[in-house]
Amino acid sequence: MKQPKGKYAWTATVGEKGQIVIPKQAREIFDIKPGDTLLLLGDEKRGIAIPPKNTLSHLYGVAFPSEEEDK
Repeated sequence: MKQPKGKYAWTATVGEKGQIVIPKQAREIFDIKPGDTLLLLGDEKRGIAIPPKNTLSHLYGVAFPSEEEDK
């Protein structure tokens, strides 16, 4: 099956401590570095999603706008 441009699929194995290793190609494509914090979103019917790492900063900014933005 031909892979659509910009679409990827990987597998990860969950270890005994509940940890997963993000595949190297995925870390490179999405610029994931050691120490980064990732946001995981879950839906019992659709599964788990890990949005781009800047999503956490964006959501924080929406939830807690600076005082200048409140004016």
